[in-house]
Amino acid sequence: MIAPSVELGENVSIPQPQLVNLYGCRIGSNTRIGAFVEIQRGADIGEHCKISSHSFVCDGVTIEDGVFIGHGVMFTNDLYPRAVNADGSLQTEADWTLVRTRVCRHASIGSNATILAGVTIGEGALVGAGAVVTKDVPAHAIVVGVPAAVVGTTTTQLTTASDALSGAASRG
Repeated sequence: MIAPSVELGENVSIPQPQLVNLYGCRIGSNTRIGAFVEIQRGADIGEHCKISSHSFVCDGVTIEDGVFIGHGVMFTNDLYPRAVNADGSLQTEADWTLVRTRVCRHASIGSNATILAGVTIGEGALVGAGAVVTKDVPAHAIVVGVPAAVVGTTTTQLTTASDALSGAASRG
């Protein structure tokens, strides 16, 4: 479903509009949104982006121009998520603090990565598949693992997948 509150730029491609959940967000021109994607109120997606299937972009997330989001990427916006308050009452929007996240232009986030609230992923950075990003990623850095750690740069790309794995393994 694409709610009337969504601001769509020109030439946005949503091949299966009945299989997305978009509401109160902004999607920039020439961006492609895959099936089973949810983009919440307050999220801002730039131009020329690709948001792959099964991804979740919550309120407080800004994705700048030219960003790739792989399949099943999850963003969070709350550092201390809870269902109830100390008195047992169900939490409302007034009971938690929205923490903003930014993905800078031309960054790429691999499938099944989780991006915790409050981080900035730098321009041209590459987040490996399955990584859990818990702190800022420098511009042009390649990060992998849990928690994500820098193993190279996009200006001196790793030559093989085993390079990435050995870098992650050497972190302990």
